[in-house]
Amino acid sequence: MFGFLSTEMAAVGLTEWLGYAAAALVFATFSVKTMVPLRVIAIASNVLFLLYGYLHPAYPVLILHATLLPLNIFRLHQMLSLVRETKESHEDDLDMNWIRPFTTTGVMTPGQVLFRKGDPANAIIFVMSGSLRIPELGITIPPGEVIGELGMLSPDRVRTQSAVCVDGGQILTITYDQVRQLFFQNPKFGYYFMQLSARRLFENMKRMQAELETLRGHSAADGLSPAEP
Repeated sequence: MFGFLSTEMAAVGLTEWLGYAAAALVFATFSVKTMVPLRVIAIASNVLFLLYGYLHPAYPVLILHATLLPLNIFRLHQMLSLVRETKESHEDDLDMNWIRPFTTTGVMTPGQVLFRKGDPANAIIFVMSGSLRIPELGITIPPGEVIGELGMLSPDRVRTQSAVCVDGGQILTITYDQVRQLFFQNPKFGYYFMQLSARRLFENMKRMQAELETLRGHSAADGLSPAEP
């Protein structure tokens, strides 16, 4: 009889310790600043709460964490995929396919104006197929390119150029609010976004330098031309 009681007390003690450990992990999630460690700790907490709910027994706790466990596993898989694809995108010259789960898919038709100069800027557009033209710059945006990312950094949040569809195709749109969430949730994405913005800024600087050199060449040629009698 005493052996049975000691075994029962040991089981109760183990169950209580599982509950305390699970609660400590829940507390730990509030001190984590990034999403991947948070999900890992949450999964560990779910497992301990499942054991606690089964051994206690506490069926509401068991049902709750049986539901939360696959959700946390799915979210962890999603974030790890984001990190992996971000790294691959960096190594493979910014392939944009990895961001598709976080975007809205749309279709553009030839002649369609996606936005005009001066319109409010609230989203980034990824050109998956087809092409766009920026009339103010006279350049074409081919598949795989991005437009609208600099609007997020602009103080007045307006479009600085227009975008017109040349060849119909598919686009992906992600709002600036979604970009901010990904930016703060995952440092890898933050680095990716800064790299993307920096690349566009350098492209714009090169274009401006080329235009300045052309203007200087024209000015020099005009200055060397013979004067009118």
